[in-house]
Amino acid sequence: MAKRSDHRKVQVPTAFELARDELFSHILRCGVLEAAEEHRKEWFDDTMAYLGERYEELTPVQIGELRTLGERYCQPVVARPESVETAGVA
Repeated sequence: MAKRSDHRKVQVPTAFELARDELFSHILRCGVLEAAEEHRKEWFDDTMAYLGERYEELTPVQIGELRTLGERYCQPVVARPESVETAGVA
């Protein structure tokens, strides 16, 4: 019986993916979700500078995309209305 070689491809995360995951981890650990808007902006300024230095291969556009993802992640969840009324239905 011949040995079956298993050639599975290992997908190595990109610098963007690593930086994104690190950003989300920082958001959860640092309490920025509860921070005031001006403190949140300052926190993002500092964190984006840090990630830009840590992941030198990221472009300014990618750093901007990371910030957008992080800021969206920090936005409060919009609650759905509990009941939806349809006009004209009795």
